Amino acid sequence: MSSALDLNQLVPTEQINPQTTTIDLVSTEQMLTLINDEDQKVALAVRKAIPEVAKIVERVVQAFEQGGHLYYVGAGTSGRLGVLDASECPPTFGVEPYLVCGIIAGGETALRHAVEGAEDSEEAGKEAVLSLNLKPQDVLIGLSASGGASYVVSAIQTARSAGAFTGAITCNPTGGIAEAADIAMVAEVGPEVLTGSTRLKAGTAQKLILNMITTGAMIAWGKSYRNLMVDLKPTNKKLKARALRIVSMLSEASQEAAEEALNVTKGRVKPAVVMLVKKVPFETAEKLLTQYHGKLRAVLEEG
Repeated sequence: MSSALDLNQLVPTEQINPQTTTIDLVSTEQMLTLINDEDQKVALAVRKAIPEVAKIVERVVQAFEQGGHLYYVGAGTSGRLGVLDASECPPTFGVEPYLVCGIIAGGETALRHAVEGAEDSEEAGKEAVLSLNLKPQDVLIGLSASGGASYVVSAIQTARSAGAFTGAITCNPTGGIAEAADIAMVAEVGPEVLTGSTRLKAGTAQKLILNMITTGAMIAWGKSYRNLMVDLKPTNKKLKARALRIVSMLSEASQEAAEEALNVTKGRVKPAVVMLVKKVPFETAEKLLTQYHGKLRAVLEEG
């Protein structure tokens, strides 16, 4: 039988949370309060990792500017979160689908169903990365709450051997992926509400860090103006209405003029704004944006 001392030697994500040992005895409201109390610790844990996250963001921006890509590799919940973050970049920031790419152990099936043993295969992790044909300007980030998923450790090691820059998102400072990566982003959230259920605090922490990486990189790369998503793809009613509001607000033009400009640009916000503010035709707006590397602020402040 394991002693209390033995349990304390477990990785943080497998330790027992002393605050929730009676969670199955309390009322529903008390149970949910316990969960929420633990959730409130997550943002503070992530905040401590911001210096490392900032370094990663800067490397990702550099990768994008040099024609590189950002890859996430994970297993289970961690892998699903990476795929989710990658899939949200094209509609939000108007980037190509594979600029940011998520890879999950077990493949597409693992997005909906548990693929037993997928995270334990070093060979599969290696093969997944080799298939990417990584270049030195690429960035690969491995995700593992416990830090010990062999698939992810192997993926990071393979990426480093290929010359790519590597990062790790984990909740264990001494885990394998933290040691394998160039930079480790560690959110020490402590034991879970339900012992070992890393879809809870650990998953939330990883999602927050993923949010910061892609959002921060896209902002620095010129995909926003102020706090507006000026490179969004208006693919539904909500996004079309948002694009119209942004163009009208930034250009101080009427809704009719903004709509006309968006029709000319086929829904692209930045050239529509430049056309209206600078009073230039579409072709000139495009040239100005190219001249200033797609950064709307630079174009609007030009001259």
